[in-house]
Amino acid sequence: MAGEALGLEVIGATKSFGAFRALDDVSLKIAPGTIHALLGENGAGKSTLVKGLVGYAPLDAGQLVADRREVRIDSPRAAQALGIGMVYQHFTLAEGMSVEENLLLARGSLPWKLDWAAERAALDAFMQEMPFRLPLDRLVRTLAAGEKQKLEILKQLYLRQRFLILDEPTSVLTPHEADEVLGLMRTLTSRGELTVLMITHKFREVTAYADDVTVLRKGRRAGGSAVADTNVGQLAGWMMGAGDLAGTVVDAEASAAAGARRVTRTPTEADAAVRLRVTGMTVSDDRGHAAVRDLALAVRAGEILGIAGVSGNGQRELVDALVGQRPLAAGTMEVSGLSYRATRAEMTARRLFAIPEEPLRNACVAGMSVAENLALRTFDRAPLRRLGGWLDRGAMRTRAVDLITQFNVRPPRPEQQIGTLSGGNVQRAVLARELGQPVDVLIVANPVFGLDFASVADIHARLLAARNAGAAVLLISEDLDELLELADRIAVMAEGTIVHEGPADAADRTELGRHMAGHASLIDIPTVAGAQ
Repeated sequence: MAGEALGLEVIGATKSFGAFRALDDVSLKIAPGTIHALLGENGAGKSTLVKGLVGYAPLDAGQLVADRREVRIDSPRAAQALGIGMVYQHFTLAEGMSVEENLLLARGSLPWKLDWAAERAALDAFMQEMPFRLPLDRLVRTLAAGEKQKLEILKQLYLRQRFLILDEPTSVLTPHEADEVLGLMRTLTSRGELTVLMITHKFREVTAYADDVTVLRKGRRAGGSAVADTNVGQLAGWMMGAGDLAGTVVDAEASAAAGARRVTRTPTEADAAVRLRVTGMTVSDDRGHAAVRDLALAVRAGEILGIAGVSGNGQRELVDALVGQRPLAAGTMEVSGLSYRATRAEMTARRLFAIPEEPLRNACVAGMSVAENLALRTFDRAPLRRLGGWLDRGAMRTRAVDLITQFNVRPPRPEQQIGTLSGGNVQRAVLARELGQPVDVLIVANPVFGLDFASVADIHARLLAARNAGAAVLLISEDLDELLELADRIAVMAEGTIVHEGPADAADRTELGRHMAGHASLIDIPTVAGAQ
C-alpha cells in the first residue's frame, strides 16, 4: 500500500430523524496512523456517526476536519475522494459475480473494455500482500459469511484508502483470523499508511489493538481516552450509564453489572436421550461440490453441542440441510429417534426450530411487521387461524405483544417493519418466534453476529435457558470464545466433516485452532503479541 494516513476530527456532530435526535453534539479526534475504537450499545449513535463520515447520511450540523482543514462530506463520492472507505456490518457485495469482479467494481469507474490478463495479474499480486486470500473466480453467493467479510475488507484495501471504518470486522471470523485481520490493520497504521476507526463490541479487540477509544451512549459522547488509560469496567460503565464499574474484568461480568439476564447451567443427565442424530450426511454446495462429507453427530436433550470451524468448511450447508433449505446427497437425519426430512410439518411436529445467521435476510421478511414475522411459524394454526382459514389479526397482535415483552424487543411496536429494527432487536424477535413454544431441538448459527455485549449476554442466557429446559442445541459459531462459554461439547468441522470432538471444559484453545486450520500436527500456531 502507498500513501499517508488521514487524520480526522469531528466537532459537534448532530443528526436528527424527525423529532428523534440520533446524534447530539458529538466530538472526537482520530489521530493519523492509529486505530480508534468506537463503542456503544445498539442505538447509541455509532452507525449514524459513521454514515455521516462516509456521506451516506450527511450530518445536520457539526464540522469535519481532515488533514487539518475543514471538509464537507455530503456524498459517498466526497468521502472516497478524501480516501475514506467503510466495511459495513451488512454485506454490500454483488452475489452473482465473482470475487475478482467485485474487487474491480469497487473502483467505481472502469474502461469500456478490460484487459483481463493485466487485471488478473494485478489482483494476484495484490492478494499476495494480504494475510488471507480468496479464489478470484469464486462466486460471492457461494461464500460463507466469514469469507464475505474478508472480501469486504479486501475491497477497501484494494482501493488504497487512507482512512478505513470497520463495522464489526471480526464478528464471523475465528480468533486466529481476527488476529490476522487486526494484525494487518495494526501493521498498516503503525507504518503510517492507514488510519482505522473500528466499531466493535469485543473488549479484547479494543485492549489488544486500539490506541484510543470513544464511547457513545444515547447519541452523546459518554467518555473516551487512550486505551492504556482505561479499563473494561470503565468502558462498560460509560456504555451502560452505570458509572465506573471498577474491577470488572470480563464481558460477562460487565453485562451482569449492567443488568443482563444470568442463567445458571444445570448438569446434563448422562443418560439423556439423543434428540438430534445425523449419520453419513453429504450435502452439495451451490456449485455441486460436496461441502459436507459423510458427517455424523448427535446432540442429547439438555446439551449444547458447539460446532467450531473456519467459515466455508460446510457449516452453511449443514444448517441449510437441517432446516430443509438444501437436500441431502447421502445420509440420514433423525429427531427423537424418528426419521426426519426437514419438512415444515416435521419441524412443527418434532418441535425443531432454527435461528440462522444473518436473520434479517434468512429468517425474516424485512418489509413485514414485527407481529407478522412473529406469526410466520403459527399463522395457519389456532388461535391465529380461525374457522374458514381467516387470520385473526387481533390474536396475532396479542401474541406479538406478549412475545415482545418477554424477549425485550425494542421498540415495543408490533406494527413496525422488522427491517427497521437494530440487529440486536431483530435477533430478539427471531428468538421470540423460535423459543415462544416448547422446543426439543434448536439449530443456531452465529446468533450474536455484530451485536453489543448486553444483547450478546441476553441471547446467550436464552440459549442456556432453552438447554436447561431440555432442548438439544446445535450451536454453529465462528466465535471460539462463544463456544467455550456456552457449549457442553465442542466439535471441530473442517473440509465438511467432524475432525475433532471433546468436552468444552477440557478444551484447549490452541488444539482447537490447529484442527480448525486443518493443521492438527503443527507444534504451535503463532499469535499476535498482546492478543489473549
